[in-house]
Amino acid sequence: MWESYKKGFKAYLQLERSLSANTITAYLGDLELLTNYLQETLSAAPAQASSSKAGRQEKWLKSPSELTLKELQSFVKWINELGMASSSQARIISGLRVFYKYCILEDISATDPTTLLEAPKLKRILPDVLSFEEIESIISQIDLSKPEGGRNKAILETMYSCGLRVSEVVNLQLSQLYPDLGFIRVIGKGDKERLVPIGRDASKYIAIYRNNIRSHVDIKPGNEDIVFLNNRGRKLSRVMIFYIIKDLALKAGIKKNVSPHTFRHSFATHLIEGGADLRAVQEMLGHESITTTEIYTHLDREFLRKTLEKFHPAFK
Repeated sequence: MWESYKKGFKAYLQLERSLSANTITAYLGDLELLTNYLQETLSAAPAQASSSKAGRQEKWLKSPSELTLKELQSFVKWINELGMASSSQARIISGLRVFYKYCILEDISATDPTTLLEAPKLKRILPDVLSFEEIESIISQIDLSKPEGGRNKAILETMYSCGLRVSEVVNLQLSQLYPDLGFIRVIGKGDKERLVPIGRDASKYIAIYRNNIRSHVDIKPGNEDIVFLNNRGRKLSRVMIFYIIKDLALKAGIKKNVSPHTFRHSFATHLIEGGADLRAVQEMLGHESITTTEIYTHLDREFLRKTLEKFHPAFK
């Protein structure tokens, strides 16, 4: 019974919501966790349940329309006892809410028990941000005498210039580059497209990589349009980008928690510090909601304090 719900939900996420494969996998994983919980609680089912495991599951696994708010609250308590972080719990609850929207649309359930389901309160953790000098220091650690050095310099210059997610970097295609116009076309979350300006340095190092390094790589079929390739002619993995940045930050003596997303955070923070319009930053980052972008107005508090101390008479 639940298998048919999962198949229908997957089709809904793909066709009607146009979500990315990673997001769909996460939502289906949330549903799988719920059914695992329901199966575990079968031990409390009435004694007349079928003796076979399959029979018990088929007979006593409640349908979405039969689940109550109290039962979903028990499920949340169960995942909390598994030791899941508050952020993971909140994401699972979010996934269940999307599932019940689907159930209402398809008349699988007449009510939505997730409406009053409370997610755990999340602490907003402000990520580490690199100064421009720290970014320059990290990039300067690249060994340009090696072919991968030229590629890595182009990658990091592009990440900082455009504020790209790591998935957007590894999937960037040659057909999405418009160097003459100074823009790149980015495919973001949910396959949403956006145009992002690219700096002169980033464009220059991409051109150097394409002409002097990439042109000598034996490119494997299916990777012909991918910009950044490994030495086997295939698309780089996200893990490889993490490894490259972690290694360079270590060599530069940076003590902060540096990841590919740190470059994106730094890109946005430096724009806000420079007085960029919040809506423009939202557009360049590809945030669906401006509330996501607003975190960067908090990240530059130290910058604002220093500005006041420097220019305001009451702070001198």
